[in-house]
Amino acid sequence: AYGRDLEADIVSDTSGHFKKMLVVLLQGTREEDDVVSEELVEQDAQDLFNAGEMQWGTDEAKFITILGNRSVTHLQLVFDEYQKIANKEIEDSIRGELSGDFEKLMLAVVQCIRSVPMYFAKRLFKAMKGLGTADNTLIRIMVSRAEIDMLDIREFFRLSYEKSLYNMIKDDTSGEYKKCLLKLCGGDDDLAGEFFPEAAQLAYKMWEVSSMTRVEFRGTVQPAANFNPDSDAQALRKAMKGFGTDEDTIIDIVTHRSNAQRQEILQKYKSLLGRVGSIIKCCRLILGLMMTPAQFDAKMMRKAMEGAGTDEKALIEILTTRSNQEILAMNKAYKEAYHKSLEDSIISDTSGHFCSVLVSLVQGSREEGPADLARVQEDAKELGNAVNDESTSMETKFLSILCTRSYPHLRKVFQEFVTFTNKDVEQVIRKQISGDLKTALIAIVRSIKNKPSYFADRLYKSMKGLGTDDRTLIRIMVSRSEIDLFNIRREYKELHDVSLHESIKVEALCIS
Repeated sequence: AYGRDLEADIVSDTSGHFKKMLVVLLQGTREEDDVVSEELVEQDAQDLFNAGEMQWGTDEAKFITILGNRSVTHLQLVFDEYQKIANKEIEDSIRGELSGDFEKLMLAVVQCIRSVPMYFAKRLFKAMKGLGTADNTLIRIMVSRAEIDMLDIREFFRLSYEKSLYNMIKDDTSGEYKKCLLKLCGGDDDLAGEFFPEAAQLAYKMWEVSSMTRVEFRGTVQPAANFNPDSDAQALRKAMKGFGTDEDTIIDIVTHRSNAQRQEILQKYKSLLGRVGSIIKCCRLILGLMMTPAQFDAKMMRKAMEGAGTDEKALIEILTTRSNQEILAMNKAYKEAYHKSLEDSIISDTSGHFCSVLVSLVQGSREEGPADLARVQEDAKELGNAVNDESTSMETKFLSILCTRSYPHLRKVFQEFVTFTNKDVEQVIRKQISGDLKTALIAIVRSIKNKPSYFADRLYKSMKGLGTDDRTLIRIMVSRSEIDLFNIRREYKELHDVSLHESIKVEALCIS
């Protein structure tokens, strides 16, 4: 077509390890899928681990050699073995060890090794989300995959996101362009309900990986070294004294101390002045950081229920993501602050099955520990049978299992649910349950799948569109800063192709 050599053009247009990997892929010499050696699987997994996690710096050549040449079947086994060795997925190591375009390329290779249709589903979603449409990407994928694996791409799209590919194209495009794309798409999966064979296998595998993965949660706020609560209290007093306020000093102190250290500062500040009024006059974000986690959660629950309307999504977010210990501490703080039990407040402010799910969660009595394998099959079958029951009976059964079993147990239940019904539990909830109860049960499922991803989605929605949902933004940034905000940041970037830091900066500029 162009009278030129493709490899020569890539070599002249790229550089570094990115160029080397592109050239390896361009050779078209990947081993065939029947080439698998059990001994080599273990060796490759160990070599990848040694090339990244186990040394200072990264041996990029080793990643290129293994990921660029081994067969798809072989690499799928290597990734499973890597998970056992590293206690993390290969994608997490790539994000930590590589950077830039080379990181993106290697992640794309890994994602295609796991599932080509899922990779394309993700690319299509990113092409249409937010403002504007990446038409080149949309056209390229829809044209090139229409006769190959579009049905599977559609299924993975529905599995991963909140709507079918058909409906997202319908909402995001117009005119003859839309008509043509919808014809290539071939149908609306929201009207279907069951997995295609490969999608069912991947959904089952996804829950298996979720149950095996040990995620290292990391906060972005750490305890300060050489901490001196007296000098910090004095500095805060000086920053807030007089007509002006030294906001930079306040922010620097409060955001670089752990919550336990902030409580010490607060006590010193109180003994210094006999009151904490000037701190209380600070912005809501600083005020939230100066509370204990239990006090802050209690206040957020109160805010969600006071006034004319109820913020149901806030109630759901808090209660579905807190541990039993955190919920019990929140109950105590709520009673001390408002002289009424949190459960009574929920009962007086909500109704129906939604009220029942919140009451069940607020009791802080969810089972703990690993999956009860003897009961997993029984629970999966009960949920599967309930799908065919009348609405009220189904809701009661889902509520009784999803609100009481431990998260490790539910991961296994959802895995077996795929086998038993050939359906995804989240899609079943979306299709057959409605209102706030649907939102609550989906939040439980998403928290079980990937809690940082759930929070990343909540943060994104709090800042997209016109205006910012400041209460949600503050609530998540404060409550997760010492738990898993680093993980949330990573999921945010992965889901939305922009950093959380950049989104907050843009939102602040819009407000100012």
